[in-house]
Amino acid sequence: MKGKTLSKATLSRLPLYLQFVRAVQTERISSAVIARKLGLGEVQVRKDLASVCTAGSPKVGYPASQLLEDLEKVLGIRQSEKVVIVGAGKLGQALLEYDGFRDLGFEIMAVFDQDSGLQNEIRTSIPLMAMREMPSYCQMNGISMGILAVSSGNAQAAADQMADSGIKAMLNCTSCRVQVPETMMVYQNSIPLSLAYLKAMAYSSNQMEED
Repeated sequence: MKGKTLSKATLSRLPLYLQFVRAVQTERISSAVIARKLGLGEVQVRKDLASVCTAGSPKVGYPASQLLEDLEKVLGIRQSEKVVIVGAGKLGQALLEYDGFRDLGFEIMAVFDQDSGLQNEIRTSIPLMAMREMPSYCQMNGISMGILAVSSGNAQAAADQMADSGIKAMLNCTSCRVQVPETMMVYQNSIPLSLAYLKAMAYSSNQMEED
């Protein structure tokens, strides 16, 4: 794995492989099985896995424990990453209640919002803090990753504050495309946009069948 650079497409599939390998109860597992269960191309899966694990053998597959270890290493699962959430509305609160972050090596440290009066609505021990406190908090706690979960109308202003706070990687859960410095990585994860994509895919598929 040393010296290799993985493509964004490969990196986007690795969490799927990790989730699947964690769930199976077997000593060995093949790329063919993973491809079939996840609905992916076998050749692509084989190339992806070969780029992170060299313990595989043709027709025999991979030792599940070794593949799991290599996937976790590449994804940095075993090293906890501190994350903040920006936005304490319904979306932000739903994210706070999600218990799957730790399984992938993320620790939600705090949530920031303009309305500090929402503290009583947050049903976790994670603190709600004012937006103005974000720069000092992120600097003191070494936080460089955040989730943007505000309304679309406030997205750009909140993104600017995240950049000013030293956030280098942002998961944008709004439907708004925000402008950020070139040094900041942004992954767009809007549910409405994702549904629109699925709708377009389904429509295109129906059109092809009719033709």
